[in-house]
Amino acid sequence: MTSDQSFLREQARTQRFTLGAPKEFRVAPDGSRLLFLRAESGYDRRHSLWSLDLGTGAETKVVDAAALLPGEEELPPEERARRERVRETSGGVVGYAVDDAHTVAAFTVSGTLYTVDLPAGEVTLRVDGAVVDPRPAPTGTHVAYVRDRRLRVLDLATGANRALVDEEGDDIAWGLAEFVAAEEMGRTRGYWWSPDGRTLLVERSDRAGVPKWSIADPANPGTPPQTVAYPAAGEANVDVSLALLGLDGSRVDVRRGDWEYLVAVHWSAGGPPLLAVQPRDQRRLEVHAVDTTDGSTTLLHAETDPDWVEIVAGVPAWTDDGRLVWVSAADGGYRLVVDGTPVTEPGLQVRSVLHVGSEVLFSASADDPTQIHVYRTAGDGVQRLSDVDGVHIGGGTAAVTVLSSWSMEHSGLEVSVLRDGAPVAKVASDTVDPGLVPNITWLTVGERRLRAALLLPTGYRAEDGPLPVLLDPYGGPHAQRVLRSRNAFLTSQWLADQGFAVLVVDGRGTPGRGPAWEKEIAGGRLAEVTLADQVDALHAVAAERPELDLSRVAIRGWSYGGYLAALAVLRRPDVFSAAVAGAPVTDWSLYDTHYTERYLGRPRDEPEAYRRNSLLADAAELRRPLLLVHGLADDNVFVAHALRLSAALLAAGRAHTFLPLVGATHMTPQAEEVAENLMRLQVEWLRRELEVVR
Repeated sequence: MTSDQSFLREQARTQRFTLGAPKEFRVAPDGSRLLFLRAESGYDRRHSLWSLDLGTGAETKVVDAAALLPGEEELPPEERARRERVRETSGGVVGYAVDDAHTVAAFTVSGTLYTVDLPAGEVTLRVDGAVVDPRPAPTGTHVAYVRDRRLRVLDLATGANRALVDEEGDDIAWGLAEFVAAEEMGRTRGYWWSPDGRTLLVERSDRAGVPKWSIADPANPGTPPQTVAYPAAGEANVDVSLALLGLDGSRVDVRRGDWEYLVAVHWSAGGPPLLAVQPRDQRRLEVHAVDTTDGSTTLLHAETDPDWVEIVAGVPAWTDDGRLVWVSAADGGYRLVVDGTPVTEPGLQVRSVLHVGSEVLFSASADDPTQIHVYRTAGDGVQRLSDVDGVHIGGGTAAVTVLSSWSMEHSGLEVSVLRDGAPVAKVASDTVDPGLVPNITWLTVGERRLRAALLLPTGYRAEDGPLPVLLDPYGGPHAQRVLRSRNAFLTSQWLADQGFAVLVVDGRGTPGRGPAWEKEIAGGRLAEVTLADQVDALHAVAAERPELDLSRVAIRGWSYGGYLAALAVLRRPDVFSAAVAGAPVTDWSLYDTHYTERYLGRPRDEPEAYRRNSLLADAAELRRPLLLVHGLADDNVFVAHALRLSAALLAAGRAHTFLPLVGATHMTPQAEEVAENLMRLQVEWLRRELEVVR
């Protein structure tokens, strides 16, 4: 690639250079082969299902997505919503599930349910259209799936197909994860098979009491608005309960305890079903075992915290021999606990539990939060499996581990397979080379030792003179930007090459540095703390780097980063000269319960916290240029946020620019032309406002 335009177009065409990377790994029980998804090339959105023989290294295409999906996909609304929650933008086979013996896999393409006989490689169409989340029974005899918001089961031998519960009502769903579970808790499933394949533990949700919000399409006024149940802060949540449904028609309702949120569910041969639940204030997380005969529950473990108990993916779980696994915030760190005994040191921050079998596979950060490594328990100790600097994602099991590695040393993803920690195979990755190498300096700045990355234009020399500064943060909870991955900085480097010194900072509240660091934003201090860290880092870096021109400082961001960008020009016009705020939360009373109330409490109890963190209250203070960008189809941060801020600014007589994105959701635009032109528009706007001359 030789031009700015070609980079932007390639970035859009390749979905940020991720197409062609393998993902969704499943290891056969005997460790002989590996299933995974991969597109045909770095330009193909359609993922196919592949098998890798770990003995010979030979790859076989098990399911050809192109043969099943020659045209455009037509997805049921529940599948579109599920993909939005997990930020899935590709197509073809985007997910699959297998039985315990790896004899059958189930998947959908364009809403149609297929199964594949894995030994024979035979693909069979089972249900034509509108299918969501199919999963075979562990025994391989049946496939459960959701259609029209009801859980159904298909007998693969006889073809019998029936709903497990016949209940009227459009607000009722069986087998689907509700919005806040998928968006904020990382739980995208709504049902779980018993190990013997005879029973399912199923979520029943009722959204009748949740406020109904509309998403219109102003560009097509003849299109009916979409109505969604959105649990805004202080409002009612979806009512969630559980039932054990047998293939024989039996039903046992699980006794509902005093909890608001169903955080996680685990059911394996290691023990009875496990539930992780939280009350509305999230200051307690309980682990319960379910008695499958009468639906009663027994409390096994509880974590409490005066602010909130953080959710860690992958726990609770049973080991194969019945030991309970969870992650506890203790001794200054997130520690892996097995059968009541911590097995990791306090300085190792456990990020997620990836698999639990006879041993535990997990990811964690040590003293450098910019790196994430993969570990396994081994006897009484812990073994690190990833041996080079970078960001590593684990899959498979502790015995046969798939290591997906991002690094500053290479573009794209490198995937290797380890058996008992030793490499045995590689999985090909066909991502496109972006043709861009970040010119990056890693920094640890200020008294809080903030992690930051400074990117300068390719080929920049000190004699070229000082550069206008562009902060490019996320800056909020649950996400990091400063990670040792070349691909994480491609957009930032492209922005730097447009004539900016780009600074990326992870402040207090971001993950990887332990509970105390994350809790710095507690007590309604979201705005105060996250903005202060961006300003402090900027000044600390500028004090050491004369390349930064502090008379010309801009900030851009999306989602929480958009909130932070707008906050910056409203509250610190002495520092920031301009801001681009994409999909910003402007009024926290419009954002969802689980996220917002964790940090601010409920609006009726903490009205001052909502006022302090609102952008609307500061609208009259705007003195700097502000560009608002928002998708009109956003069902996470509704466009009402940007519209309310724009209205408040107009009422106060404050000039600003508002760019609505037709048909765009909370994910940044995927259409190639729109994605490219949106980036170019932002750069031209920033150049104009900062008086940058190329």
